[in-house]
Amino acid sequence: MRTYSILVSLLLISSMALAQNGTYTASNEGWLVSLDEAYAQSQATGKPIMANFTGSDWCGWCKRLTASVFSKPEFKTWAKKNVILLELDYPKRFKLPTDIQQQNANMQQSFKVTGFPTVWVFNAKKDKTGNYSLQALGKTGYTASVNEFTSTVDGFISAGK
Repeated sequence: MRTYSILVSLLLISSMALAQNGTYTASNEGWLVSLDEAYAQSQATGKPIMANFTGSDWCGWCKRLTASVFSKPEFKTWAKKNVILLELDYPKRFKLPTDIQQQNANMQQSFKVTGFPTVWVFNAKKDKTGNYSLQALGKTGYTASVNEFTSTVDGFISAGK
């Protein structure tokens, strides 16, 4: 398991501006777009965060993953029980709010994401100075079925306990 640290000052921008923009939502229903919100829900529930690094409006494999996995009722049921969903989008046809762009760029750099779709599952903690410590549980990419995807992520979660 690898641990990644991110300065909270870079990520606080996301929570401040999210309150200002209020209209930006994930392309997939039920997904969060703010790491701060995902962290809060993760802390409240004890569930890990599952971050989908996607190019929602241009990435063909990302669209296939959404169609074959994320849009399916059985995935949504599984996700509610097991993870906090976080969408980190890198669109080409529309502009994200500046705070979300910065947050997503920081997360992409932290996890060294070079291709899409990439899905990281991780636990997050904040120290007294406000820095995040991200404990990576595992990563995956496109899979053709809900069962294959959820089995892979279940393995990450089990190994991380």
